[in-house]
Amino acid sequence: MTELTIGALADRMQCQTETIRFYEKEGLLPAPARSGGNYRLYGQQHLERLAFIRRCRSLDMTLDEIRVLLQLRDKPAANCVEVSSVLDEHIQHVADRISDLRTLQKQLHDLRQLCASADEHGCGILQELARGTDEPQPARTARHVRGSHSHRARR
Repeated sequence: MTELTIGALADRMQCQTETIRFYEKEGLLPAPARSGGNYRLYGQQHLERLAFIRRCRSLDMTLDEIRVLLQLRDKPAANCVEVSSVLDEHIQHVADRISDLRTLQKQLHDLRQLCASADEHGCGILQELARGTDEPQPARTARHVRGSHSHRARR
């Protein structure tokens, strides 16, 4: 494979050049070689690594999770148990988020049912939403929203 400019790599991977620069800045992609004109030149290693990163992101993995997986991938004797552990933790974050979303969905359905209770004071939904303004709302635990959790340090 010949070397690719950042634009050619972005086109080939169907992503933005800013994404590539961001992954470089984050240390997920190694710094590319430079041409005589100081253009970034990417090789097969960059293409494969960017494909790996993008696949992980499509699975909603955080940068920290990807960083750990890349470190394990770069080890010649990577232990599948360590990789599985990262994935198991991610699966739990996804399960927690699904649970939170189901709770949210139920709250929204319950709220939607108040539409039928409109009276001389107006819409039941708006009344219920306004009712909560004086009461402190319970703090929601941040779960797996992109980048909201960090991976525990691995040895």
